[in-house]
Amino acid sequence: MGELRDRRILLGVSASIAAFKAVSLASELVKQEAIVDVIMTPNAARFVTPLSFEAIVHRPVILDLFAAADPTAHVSLGADADAYIVAPATADCIAGLALGLADDAVRTVALATRAPLLIAPAMETRMYEHPATRAHLATLRARGALILEPGTGRLASGRIGQGRMAEPSEILAALIRLLGRTRDLAGRCIVVTAGGTQEPIDPVRHISNRSSGKMGYAIAEAARDRGARVILISAPTAIAPPDGVELRRVTTALDMKTAVEEAVIGADALIMAAAVADYRVAAPAEQKIKRTGEEFVLRLVPNPDIIAGIRQPSLIKVGFAAETHDLVANARKKLEAKGLDFIVANDVSAPDSGFGSDTNRVTIIDRQGLEALPLLSKREVADRILDRIASLLRSRPADRPG
Repeated sequence: MGELRDRRILLGVSASIAAFKAVSLASELVKQEAIVDVIMTPNAARFVTPLSFEAIVHRPVILDLFAAADPTAHVSLGADADAYIVAPATADCIAGLALGLADDAVRTVALATRAPLLIAPAMETRMYEHPATRAHLATLRARGALILEPGTGRLASGRIGQGRMAEPSEILAALIRLLGRTRDLAGRCIVVTAGGTQEPIDPVRHISNRSSGKMGYAIAEAARDRGARVILISAPTAIAPPDGVELRRVTTALDMKTAVEEAVIGADALIMAAAVADYRVAAPAEQKIKRTGEEFVLRLVPNPDIIAGIRQPSLIKVGFAAETHDLVANARKKLEAKGLDFIVANDVSAPDSGFGSDTNRVTIIDRQGLEALPLLSKREVADRILDRIASLLRSRPADRPG
């Protein structure tokens, strides 16, 4: 199911060369099963035709309110909307939004709706940096609008600078976060670890494991989409950083320990999905070790148990147990030894739930019992885990500083 299923999203498009990105954004919204109404300024249609949007959203584009079959369309659209995205938003469009002008369909609908407003500016750097534009953006922020800062790169003029409209994936993630303000993890801080740590042998070799990081990243994205502030502490992975998540990169288990201890201060929950190395090399070589043909012995010392060492009574602690045998028994031992609220156990020797797979078959164990879940996508598993955390948070409100 799409994250935006049956959500009514308005997409306002103003006159910028970046309007072509709005077509891709409309496509992404439809893929998420949203109901999308596109509103364009007359000059926006000089860059992208309304037909481009209509072919994607299968609904008529609002271009001229006077030509619309319903002259009060702006009122009904505004009343029914769950969110209003203006992308691209030119300097002129932003000025009109801030001043409350109603001289085109995009700005008229903005006045008629009380839906949350998400604005993605697109313009030349000097226009974006002009005090008037900055003041208008400040006004819109003060009213609750979410402004997506434009990126830096080559602009339509050929110059390099800030002013490129945010990418459709970034806007989509921001929209889901915006709508997540009313969801069950809104206002909560969730710390998630992911990936497999790497313990150096010398400057070119390390000891690691087969963790892909997919489970941790799925949890981070799901928590973000449910309104949480997410801190993702990631060991090396090949996964692109998720939008709207605070990413902190680490390499070794000791790096991760330090990062976790810092991140959990004031947090509501810690989910240790990372595969942290149990041991590290006692004395990594400073230079590359050369092949000699003789036996080579490494001396390993234990790494600290990160989650067991966290002593924060209000923090919900969730661990993972990647096992190859005696799944439940081994997971129960970890549950007790680490002082966890619950543990997620999976048999990594199974082909459909092992390292690198897109699915997982897990058993969630707490002190009251266990729940064996069927084969699910990692995102579905993530939501099952977060369902439990949300339930615990409701029954045990966090006592956070400030």
